[in-house]
Amino acid sequence: MFLLAFAHLILAIDFTIVYIALPELGGALGFSGHSLQWVIHGYTVAFGGFLLLGGRASDLLGRRRVFMLALALFGLASLLGGLAAQPLTIVLARALQGIGAAFIFPSTLALINALFTEGQPRVRALAIWSLFGSSGLALGSLLGGVLVALFGWESVFLVNVPLTLLTALGALMTMPRDLPRTDHRTFDAAGAAAVTLGATLLVAALVEGGSLGWTAPSVASAAALAVLAFAAFGWIEQRGSSPLMPMRLLASRNLRIASALTAIFMGTFMALPYFETLLFQHAFGYTPMYTGLAFLAPCLAQAAGTQMSARVTRRYGMRLTIVFGFALGAVGTAALAGGIGAGGGYAALLPGLVVAAIGQGIAWGPIWIAVGAGVPVQEQGVASAVASTTFQVGGAIGLALLVALAGNLDSPHVVQAGASLAALGATAGVVLAALLAFLLRDPASAAAAVPAAQVEKAPQRSRSIH
Repeated sequence: MFLLAFAHLILAIDFTIVYIALPELGGALGFSGHSLQWVIHGYTVAFGGFLLLGGRASDLLGRRRVFMLALALFGLASLLGGLAAQPLTIVLARALQGIGAAFIFPSTLALINALFTEGQPRVRALAIWSLFGSSGLALGSLLGGVLVALFGWESVFLVNVPLTLLTALGALMTMPRDLPRTDHRTFDAAGAAAVTLGATLLVAALVEGGSLGWTAPSVASAAALAVLAFAAFGWIEQRGSSPLMPMRLLASRNLRIASALTAIFMGTFMALPYFETLLFQHAFGYTPMYTGLAFLAPCLAQAAGTQMSARVTRRYGMRLTIVFGFALGAVGTAALAGGIGAGGGYAALLPGLVVAAIGQGIAWGPIWIAVGAGVPVQEQGVASAVASTTFQVGGAIGLALLVALAGNLDSPHVVQAGASLAALGATAGVVLAALLAFLLRDPASAAAAVPAAQVEKAPQRSRSIH
């Protein structure tokens, strides 16, 4: 459990740790103002594009095996990034990190859902997993500030190398081996190629549209090709004997709603640190070290919210816990918008930052309980990947919309006004998520709703990985 949670921590930290290093990294390697964004987008595009492939690979090739190999790829890509001397190398390293993360993330969720039975054991396991992940998202900014100040931008990449190596070795020594499969398995190469191409093109169009314009030829072409690729994917999946994503999974109400919730979560809560980082450095004049320290309070608040989440879920159920988390998050983001708009300093922002972070921590874990509720064990990987894909795509859409709402962020005064508008926009999205969460079903009823024909009659061994 610790290794799975720690792998989640590594991915969460890596998602935000690079933000703090961007100014120094861009200057050292000679990035232009426009091209620097691809240090972030190279990761996002690859992560979002390969998630479904990663989830299906964990189901077919063995979750322990895929987990360890993906950690090795992530570590090697981080080493390449730390040694990079030119822009192309660092973007390539970030893309390889994204591919590794796309195989790690659904593997961790699938392992948890396979090793821990639905109900209280899985709630407790996901609470631990969520604690590490939600804390890591805020801790990345803190750690990034410290590392950049002490050791330079390279350290935000190199720190991953020993962490991934130790996690992979720990998995080799402690995790139960993948059970041999006797059933016929195929990889659906055509479906994998179509969905990977479609997701990659879609995310690329979303992240470039905000800067080049939505009618730019490259953006419009990428979006059109993405639609064609997804149409081809749907046609292939409906006719294939071993589809990459069984369409029957989409009949699950919880999976559909939880996937939408992950998109909103990423496009609101996790888009705001982008504006907060600009606010701290450009409007408040903070150094990278102080910018990192400014995220310490939200980091601790998220950890507290995650701990509360497990208790609230056990007492009131998954659905009400998610509703409460998003509702509390909406109050926090609204307060944050007011604090920024009032023109105050960090003290004016702190109440909103803390309350929003507690709400995030409360909502995060139960969303993933909803993703896996009632899904057959042999399809947990691809179900996790579906929700993870919407998580990434939602992040790209949300950030693009909030950047468009914020407008030009060139001067300190404009940054403050724009960040306030972005926080208000995020508040509206979080309120929508709270309302949408009312449509979820708690796991007991969700499990009962799964047709018996979809459930694999597998040996009931608590330490086996299917």
